[in-house]
Amino acid sequence: MARGKEIVRLLKILRNLEAARTNTIPKLAIELECTERTVRRDLDALQRAGFPIYDERVNGTTFWRLDTKVPKGLERTSLTFSELCALYASRALLEHFAGSYLVSDLQSAFAKFEAAFTPKMKKLLDQMPQAIRAKGSPKRAGRDTYATTSRLLEAIVDHQVIGMRYHSHASRRDKDYLLHPYRIVFAQGGLYLMAFVPAYAQVRAFALERIRNLSPTKDTFTPISELDGEPFGHSMGVHQGKPVKVQLRFRPEIAETIRERTWHPSQQFRERSDGSVVMTLQVCDDYALRAWILGFGHLVRVLGPDNLVDWARNELDAAREQYEGAVARLTDSEGQPALPFLFNQIARA
Repeated sequence: MARGKEIVRLLKILRNLEAARTNTIPKLAIELECTERTVRRDLDALQRAGFPIYDERVNGTTFWRLDTKVPKGLERTSLTFSELCALYASRALLEHFAGSYLVSDLQSAFAKFEAAFTPKMKKLLDQMPQAIRAKGSPKRAGRDTYATTSRLLEAIVDHQVIGMRYHSHASRRDKDYLLHPYRIVFAQGGLYLMAFVPAYAQVRAFALERIRNLSPTKDTFTPISELDGEPFGHSMGVHQGKPVKVQLRFRPEIAETIRERTWHPSQQFRERSDGSVVMTLQVCDDYALRAWILGFGHLVRVLGPDNLVDWARNELDAAREQYEGAVARLTDSEGQPALPFLFNQIARA
């Protein structure tokens, strides 16, 4: 942990030196909340690593500065030196893209950034993942998903009508579609195609890993439906639908945790005298919302709408039935008991 803090502090020093030309060791120590001895040690470490840091004495005061000239080959990027360092060091935050079929392109981009740094610089920046990590649940890509993504991007740019064979989890079979591809969206660890389906006269979302085959046609289309800036704006997940007013009451022991996060842009809170909090949302009543609610167990109570209240009661009753009476232990040869309605829906989505 101590080493991680040191790396973050070094990046802060680079940013401060680039932002102003009046940095002294005492000033840096105050801004970084550390000792002047620590600042001197950090400056020395950066210089030894090859970062273009130098000191300049003006009217008896020593100022520390960073040569902001971008290395040759990257001048046209308009990136500053500290921005290049931040990009290079942030690779850990992009790990969740590994399942989005863009990872090879990201690796290629970072390879170009590497040209800006000496081996010693890279050795220092490569320690950043110890301080910053990203956790995600990326979807597993199929063998042809990368090629599928490329073909879809071309069709989107050219407004090209495409034929598509798609595996539907709901019907458990492959279906053929004729589509007007509008946009590819990254959400919840996977890529989704937003496309207008003339047969249904509506825009639908398709998970890229379920596309079995693409057949570009010679026809083009004119977009007749505008997409919102946030394609799944009314959902807690990656679905579309008409929003409804949802009210939930969270118990006092979790109220602070609920208030400190933005679960959905529409959320509003009302404090109660007993310490609990009532949350109001305008969201789709889909499986993403219901899975999220179930995750809080007894700490949340659904207040409305009525059909969601009934669902929550029935779902909890069905779950309770699995634990009533004698509970037999499963052996390796036994299967998993049937799960409640909600999780069957999640498995098909």
